[in-house]
Amino acid sequence: MAATKSNDRPPRGKGVIVAGVAAALAATAGWVASKARRAEEDQPPQGAFVDVDGVRVHYLDRGRGKPVVLLHGNAVRLQDFVASGLIDRLAQHYRVVAFDRPGFGYSERPRDRLWTAEAQAELLHEAMAQLGLEQAVVIGHSWGTLVALELALREDAAVQQLILVSGYYFPTARADAALVAPVAIPVLGDVMRYTVSAVFARLLLGQTVKAMFAPQPVPADFLPVLVREMLVRPVQIRANAEDAAFMVPAAAGLRERYDKLTIPVTIFAGEADKVVDPEAHARRLHAALSNSDLHIIPGLGHMLHHAVPEQLVAAVRSNQTTAGNSVERQGESWPDITA
Repeated sequence: MAATKSNDRPPRGKGVIVAGVAAALAATAGWVASKARRAEEDQPPQGAFVDVDGVRVHYLDRGRGKPVVLLHGNAVRLQDFVASGLIDRLAQHYRVVAFDRPGFGYSERPRDRLWTAEAQAELLHEAMAQLGLEQAVVIGHSWGTLVALELALREDAAVQQLILVSGYYFPTARADAALVAPVAIPVLGDVMRYTVSAVFARLLLGQTVKAMFAPQPVPADFLPVLVREMLVRPVQIRANAEDAAFMVPAAAGLRERYDKLTIPVTIFAGEADKVVDPEAHARRLHAALSNSDLHIIPGLGHMLHHAVPEQLVAAVRSNQTTAGNSVERQGESWPDITA
């Protein structure tokens, strides 16, 4: 009987490698899930919940008076406005409601719809109605400006004034959106956000935050307030990726409707913003609106609400913009907000 040739044998070496990789991925997924559960146990929700068609939306409600709604950007959660001091400053004079957008913080992001800026605006519009928030001032930062604009452009809008901070308003090529696109794909993305993406999110978080704040240093209490592990949970990695993928189409759809925006709009941008080009977005939006104030703040980057929260409060209080009056106030000082 002829001996079995060695090349007819199963490639045991390859099988061992595949098994080893699978075991490593499974172990990583278990570790990631455990870290996410522990983060949520250690950091229980600080606010309350409103149920909108079966979707639980987390929000923080502070102060009394005219309503001011805060919408955070990508990669963070509503605690960004806590860390910046904006909620505390506004709550001295207004009722301030900060929402966790779907998939961020403690708000749910079910898979029964695409969570575009329009879909998020619809959800938050209903949440605002349940909370009795009418004729509100809406402040959006970064990706949150897209949701703020969609809220204001609804036929049944409950928005009286917009304050847009470091926003992305016109479709442009975005390498970051292309890089995270695989994480937004069902199944493949689910595997990635419990394994490879989860590991890289932790490794790159410090660098990402530094880029967001540059050229300013990252405030010492920023990550302790937002909690590092809360920002790298699989659900939030998915929300980050999907929002990045939806960003360019959202801006493209909004661009065609800016001429329908009739309420006062105050636009803030950091002159040194490396995340969103202020010339291509803030200044261009200002030129497209006849009822806007533009404030480009010298020497500040994307997270300018941490550096000059008092200017945002003053923008709420002043409400100087009226239809037909478009003004740029680069570097101009605001009135004393304590007056």
